Amino acid sequence: MHIKTTMRYHLTPVRMFFLTVLSFSYVAKALSGIFMKISNTQIERRFEISSSLAGLIDGSFEIGSLFVIVFVSYFGSKLHRPKLIGIGCFLMGTGSIMMALPHFFMGYYRYSKETNIDTSENSTSNLPNCLSNQMLSLNRTPPEIVERGCVKESGSHMWMYVFMGNMLRGIGESPIVPLGISYIDDFSKEGRSSLYIGTVNAMGMIGLVFGFMLGSLFAKMYVDIGYVDLSTIRITPKDSRWVGAWWLGFLVSGILSIISSIPFFFLLPNPNKPQKERKVSLFLHVLKTNDKRNQIANLTNRGKNITKNVTGFFQALKSILTNPLYVIFVIFTLLHMSSYIASITYIIKIMEQQYGRSASETNFLLGILALPAIAIGMFSGGYIIKKFKLSLVGLAKLGFCSATVHLLSEVLYFFIICESKSVAGLTLTYDGNSPVRSHVDVPLSYCNSECNCDESQWEPVCGNNGITYISPCLAGCKSSSGNKEPIVFYNCSCVEVTSLQNRNYSAHLGECPRDDACTRKFYIYFAIKVLDSFLCAIGLISYSVLVIKIVQPELKALAIGFHSMILRSLGGILVPVYFGALIDTTCMKWSTNSCGARGACRIYNSTFLGRAFFGLKVALVFPILVLLTVFIFVVKKKFRGKDTRVSENERQVMDEANLEFLNNSERFAPSTEE
Repeated sequence: MHIKTTMRYHLTPVRMFFLTVLSFSYVAKALSGIFMKISNTQIERRFEISSSLAGLIDGSFEIGSLFVIVFVSYFGSKLHRPKLIGIGCFLMGTGSIMMALPHFFMGYYRYSKETNIDTSENSTSNLPNCLSNQMLSLNRTPPEIVERGCVKESGSHMWMYVFMGNMLRGIGESPIVPLGISYIDDFSKEGRSSLYIGTVNAMGMIGLVFGFMLGSLFAKMYVDIGYVDLSTIRITPKDSRWVGAWWLGFLVSGILSIISSIPFFFLLPNPNKPQKERKVSLFLHVLKTNDKRNQIANLTNRGKNITKNVTGFFQALKSILTNPLYVIFVIFTLLHMSSYIASITYIIKIMEQQYGRSASETNFLLGILALPAIAIGMFSGGYIIKKFKLSLVGLAKLGFCSATVHLLSEVLYFFIICESKSVAGLTLTYDGNSPVRSHVDVPLSYCNSECNCDESQWEPVCGNNGITYISPCLAGCKSSSGNKEPIVFYNCSCVEVTSLQNRNYSAHLGECPRDDACTRKFYIYFAIKVLDSFLCAIGLISYSVLVIKIVQPELKALAIGFHSMILRSLGGILVPVYFGALIDTTCMKWSTNSCGARGACRIYNSTFLGRAFFGLKVALVFPILVLLTVFIFVVKKKFRGKDTRVSENERQVMDEANLEFLNNSERFAPSTEE
């Protein structure tokens, strides 16, 4: 009976209302965050940009967050917290909608030079074959007309709207977590705040699952759905030029974020304000008198206090930066999180290019398998730490096991890399008889040299010899089946060269599919990925406790804040950029617009892509083992004979960090603002 009375006292209707609307905002926050990650490849193709630039757009969220994190941390608790959260939700929603705006201004998506942008006629009559291209020189578009359409066709710099919208989303999201948690902590009885915070974060987890499911659905929809006749679209979701309805996700999450902002403007600045006001009113007159007496003294001392605070800040910063354990901790957690940020940012591209899976399928599998594995792993890690009452050395060893499993997984991936597709003109000569040393400027063969083909075109066809050709023209095809599905091209002279035992010299539209061996490798890859996610998540939760045990108690807040800043700036911002630049180096065929400018990559050398991507991840993870070994050695030496087991308060911090890590798993970097 006493417990029920206590719960009713501490969870009044107003406080329950706050928990409800904060949970709703967490769902909207999770949706917008996961939509950004899973739309990365779609944005790259829609705006005809490189992976490195798409990575910079992805990192703009952290740039925006860094702009206001100091303001929120210092002034947030002194101002009207619910209104600040409401403003943050509104800005987050506005940023998401801004990211979707270019879709409505750019016109129809042109996945091919032969696509008619005005009528969206994508029939095979627009696909020049060998015979039709022999007349191409008589029907060339005048250069001045081509030049005039350049800016409109390429979309110019419309990606800047996505960049700025994502930055605004980062600015808006910054106050939600720290101010929401502090507000909950104010009205919660001691020991109950973790329960309420856990409930809110659990709702955020639901948002992540919904995000993956909706992302899978939207990725199946063509980008211009509702504007074009879908029966005329000749590409499928597995095509490297396919762009799904990426903008729908941002529109949905933006509207939800704006709706979630409204209730916060009607809440009190302090959950305990009415009770406090009754107590304060008895002494109001005395306080006013004292304020007048002390006003002059306060003005005199204010300047001295500011100087003292600034000096104290730099002394505290120097103290944590000269702490060897803290410096080692920051470095190895940065390396570990960098590997995970790279995984979540580019996993869809890897699964598309390596194993031929569509973005829709990848999103669905991540949502129903990988995300639950991470959640179970995090809670299992928390249980292990509590059950065995791990000491500081035990926590470090748990992190060491996590890094070891992750390293072994990355090494295993090298053995299940699929070989690059056989593509005439990129990996083979155009006649398909010999491999080429370089994909650059492969000379034409006698089978297509008279066809007058546009070598910059990417309209792949799969010959019945199992070789992919860049276009029907470069395959030497003379005729086609017209608009009849499936679209087939006949009398292909380059296919004939390698089809000595087959008199059917045809090719069908689209790249040749991956073989059965590669499909089996995909299942092995995803099984390892799920197992790796589970086992590594068990150890990662130990990091949230390590950071508060290796510094003095009075420096804990500064240590957490500085650690968060490093992860955001060197991890969240830079990792997508330099991994994207590395991925760009493995591209074999870039799209080009009518102006001749380079666009998005159409096909990668999957062997080089796998080796480069997993190789860089190994280079990031291996030093972690060395640093953790040094860390354990220093801890044993420094804390010899001392009790460094996790206390009850630290367990509560760990529980909250556990749930918050999961809620922010769209970035795979723990939120440490609390």
